Amino acid sequence: MAFAASLAKLQSEASCPICLDYLRDPVTIACGHNFCPSCIHQCWEGLRGTFPCPVCLHHCPDRSLERNTQLCYMTEIVQQIPTSGSQRKLQEDIPLCGKHHEVLILFCEKDLELLCAQCKGSLDPQDQPLIPIEEAAASQRGMLKRYMAALTSHFENVEKAYNSQVANTCKVNEKMGKWREEFDYECKELNSFLEIEFDEIDNHMLREENDVAEKLIENGKQISYHMFRLNILLSEIEEKCLQTDLGLLTGIERIHNSYGNLETPAVFSCELPKEIFTLPPHYLGLHKMIRIFQVDLTLDPETAHVSLIISRDRKNVTYCTADGLPNPQALTSYAAVLSSEGFDGGRHFWVVNIGGTGLYYLGVCKASFPRNTFISPSASNGCWQHQLWNHTGQRKIGVFLDYELGEVSFYNLNNWTYMFRIADTFTEKINPYFSIASSSESLTISISRVYDDNLYEILYVLISSRVI
Repeated sequence: MAFAASLAKLQSEASCPICLDYLRDPVTIACGHNFCPSCIHQCWEGLRGTFPCPVCLHHCPDRSLERNTQLCYMTEIVQQIPTSGSQRKLQEDIPLCGKHHEVLILFCEKDLELLCAQCKGSLDPQDQPLIPIEEAAASQRGMLKRYMAALTSHFENVEKAYNSQVANTCKVNEKMGKWREEFDYECKELNSFLEIEFDEIDNHMLREENDVAEKLIENGKQISYHMFRLNILLSEIEEKCLQTDLGLLTGIERIHNSYGNLETPAVFSCELPKEIFTLPPHYLGLHKMIRIFQVDLTLDPETAHVSLIISRDRKNVTYCTADGLPNPQALTSYAAVLSSEGFDGGRHFWVVNIGGTGLYYLGVCKASFPRNTFISPSASNGCWQHQLWNHTGQRKIGVFLDYELGEVSFYNLNNWTYMFRIADTFTEKINPYFSIASSSESLTISISRVYDDNLYEILYVLISSRVI
């Protein structure tokens, strides 16, 4: 392999750079490059003053050519060396100028194309920067390497973005799976409620039916007995009318008393109250409210009491007895924390998930509430809170703020019922407020969205159409 490469190099040195054939009676110009006399004369034909070398573009001051006898003998020797098929194929594949059918020896940096010696003669060197192929290849090779470095860096960035996108897709799928589970749980809860509601209404209707039936039977008996008495009295009166005057007047007082004491029994009215099935109070309204006004909150660690542990994603807070230094920015000396988001207008709904057992407080607090003081949070000093107690299982509380109306409403999202309302006047920015009593060491509060907007829309349509 090394011998073949050396032989090819030797044959290349013994070849004319213009015609690419073996040098015929080689001559050397001022720059040291060798050519066939006929090739270099043809290349310089029509030129005056300076004569550029077809290889290096070195300007020769005149047409002086020196015959290279030694190179001539060497060329004759090289011609006698047998040429392999692969070498002949390589020589045959050397590209030529499509216009002049000469060897391409120059490269135009402006148009990025290969040129032969005759092409060079027809161009203005000032407008067309021409350089030898070797120099051009080295320059372009360096540029391509820079491209490779830039493309490699760009590929790595794109790959990172793609991996991030794949990770996001996994997170989305995981979150959608969780939402589907919650949606399924919600549907099951609703179905359970419907079954209980059906049983209650059905039992109530059965009791009403039995009660009305008993009253109708009793009333029927009373009317039937009254009819019987009327028939008897009517017969007696008809019989009296047929008697003589003395017989008619005898005992007439009893007939008058019987007629005067007649009491017609009242007819029982069987108007049944129509049972109207209704979903739990605020059920449809709550779903619509959440779908339109729900916000995504995060806890502000700067306002957290030293005894509160905030999760890394700032979505969960847990009470933990701590002996650390107090936070000078903490809301109060009570175990409380605010959300990072505040509101100075509009309507907003957020969801609070409660785990464990214990006492906790939810509400809103004005942003200017005194920090790290012993002031007890109350409406009079700008902290509106509602006390709640969790003792069994997971609990989900919805908090709805209507800033302009001055109301904070609380809803139990486990059974979709209204719980409590705080009414006041808000005059400055307020933040959602969360607090855990010191006796509630096992309690955890987390804030989240319930479902995404599309799932809410589907659930709302299903409930509205009574499909579930």
